[in-house]
Amino acid sequence: MDVYQCIRSRRTVREFKPDPVPEDVILKILQAARWAPSSSNTQAWHFIVIQDRNTLTTLGEICSQGRFIGQAPMAIAIVMENAPRPQLDAGRALQQMELMAWSQGVGTCFAGVRDPAQQVAVKELLGIAEEMELITVLPFGYPAEGPRKKGTPRKPMEEIAHRERFGQPYR
Repeated sequence: MDVYQCIRSRRTVREFKPDPVPEDVILKILQAARWAPSSSNTQAWHFIVIQDRNTLTTLGEICSQGRFIGQAPMAIAIVMENAPRPQLDAGRALQQMELMAWSQGVGTCFAGVRDPAQQVAVKELLGIAEEMELITVLPFGYPAEGPRKKGTPRKPMEEIAHRERFGQPYR
């Protein structure tokens, strides 16, 4: 799939088939993250691949904003270590993971783990050191069958793009 088509067609997936994600696809997803740019090329990320059914179920119970993690066949936790800009760098890596997964027919949905008690519980479950920053747990899987939305509405270009100065229409 060409990059532009992948970007335009990518959809958030919260319902997954039980089919496992093949190892070669997991490796492509990890490689896409590994090649993401980072602040001063620090590459301060760690990616924890989770496939154990009990662990996934527990993560779904812990993460109140991501209960669907418990139904996914696989998830990847993104953890940052001593990163100068952890949210930015993790965001770059996870976007590349999402696009690579989508290009392989695999979907995901960003799951926020904002509650401090949930953060602690996930860190304990996955053996993440207290001083490291847990950014998210991304569930991955093949989208469940069902009605597919044709597209997500987007604001007109005139509302979001400017030329030279704010307020001057791009077009």
